[in-house]
Amino acid sequence: MNPIYTAEALATGDGRNGHARSSDGKLDLDLDMPKELGGSGVGTNPEQLFATGYAACFHSALRLVAGQAGADVTDSTVGARVSLGSNDSGGFELAVELEVTLPAVEAGAAKELVDKAHEVCPYSNATRGNIDVTLTIADD
Repeated sequence: MNPIYTAEALATGDGRNGHARSSDGKLDLDLDMPKELGGSGVGTNPEQLFATGYAACFHSALRLVAGQAGADVTDSTVGARVSLGSNDSGGFELAVELEVTLPAVEAGAAKELVDKAHEVCPYSNATRGNIDVTLTIADD
């Protein structure tokens, strides 16, 4: 791979109950475990950050492939749900659900665009074969 862009961030403190900051200072926030994991839920957590990044990246990939196909992506959205759960070996794993809304695109064409975006998106390529990713096209 020839890197086009590299993001840098540093986590300090107590891991999920610490602090994270990007090297350029644009991201600078406290981290906190969600209440479901025994935290206060006041700060954000890695799963929220991953969901935000995946949703934005997938939406960009979707807009790219839709533009190439001449499809109308007016009012399109991508929502991401990232779940954290335990696995059989005593560790943890993630699962992702992406819900895509394409109100101006017919259902069959929307599925083709979503499938193509899933091939293009760097997050999808990074997670493929590693975690479960479910793609859903929302009905309007």
